[in-house]
Amino acid sequence: MKNTSFAALLIVTSIGTCFAGPSSDAARTHFNAIASGDLSVVMRGYAAQPQLNWIGGPLDGTYVGAEDIGNAWEKFGKAAGPLKVTVVNLEESVNPKGATVSANVLFEGKQPIKVRYVLTFRDGLLVNETWQIDPKLAVAVAY
Repeated sequence: MKNTSFAALLIVTSIGTCFAGPSSDAARTHFNAIASGDLSVVMRGYAAQPQLNWIGGPLDGTYVGAEDIGNAWEKFGKAAGPLKVTVVNLEESVNPKGATVSANVLFEGKQPIKVRYVLTFRDGLLVNETWQIDPKLAVAVAY
């Protein structure tokens, strides 16, 4: 009986890790929109008063509100151009009050940009975002 319970727990745990939740899907959409420079898709995921904490690089700072955040993403898109995006170690934590998604993200274009990303969602919308540039971040890319 103990072995059966343990086996059932392993199956449930494995299944749970195979499927992305809605916040993970929203995070991937957000990352892809940033990479493609699609500002309308980037901005549609935000709640009414979001905050972006950009740590490192020329856009370092805290941006509050959709207009302020939109201006930052517009500057980034113009400077970086189209990018290839690779997402690894994506993790989603959920409870009834919201969800947090964290990931290591590599944006490749004129130069590689390694980002430790943390997104906080409430009611399915992005309320807080941390973009931390980390040149030593481990992002394994298979070529």
